[in-house]
Amino acid sequence: MKKIFITLLALGFIAISCDTKKVDEKIAHEIEDLKDTLAIKKDTVSINDKKFSSVTLNKEFDDVAGNKISFKNILEKHKGSPIVIDVWASWCPDCIKGFPELKNLQQKYPNASYVFLSLDKTKDKWTEAIKKYDLKGDHYYLNEKMKDEFGQSIQLDWIPRYILVDAQGNIALKKAIVANDTLLIKTLDKLQP
Repeated sequence: MKKIFITLLALGFIAISCDTKKVDEKIAHEIEDLKDTLAIKKDTVSINDKKFSSVTLNKEFDDVAGNKISFKNILEKHKGSPIVIDVWASWCPDCIKGFPELKNLQQKYPNASYVFLSLDKTKDKWTEAIKKYDLKGDHYYLNEKMKDEFGQSIQLDWIPRYILVDAQGNIALKKAIVANDTLLIKTLDKLQP
């Protein structure tokens, strides 16, 4: 009985001495520190989720003819229509499994532009896969891995990654990992002229 009394008394002193305002302030401060720690450099990730960062826009890809083109110019080429961007690679089984659904999107939304950004290991594998899977759209190759600069700039954590861009070049949907994603389809519906 004496132990229970002492324990309850100790808990009472702790409760009395605990200033909840200070605890709340400390927790709030720690949350802010955590946000700062987890944040990627300002230059890498767009502050406005509707715009791509300068790192993303200035990244150069190779087109199928071997010419260099910046991501900004890829977007500019398709300005005026919604753009479905598919970040993929031929070694990715989920990317390959997603092609039939992507082709369904192309049939349902023929007014959208389809841009394929490949993170393949080699250009040969990339061009072979375009032919093998009969992928219709504009194709670009980037000799980087998912966690390299471009991947970090778009917060790439999985492929395939589908990004929707509106007719003005703003990000309408930042992330979908399947082509039949409900939000992706609803967003595409809204973007139709």
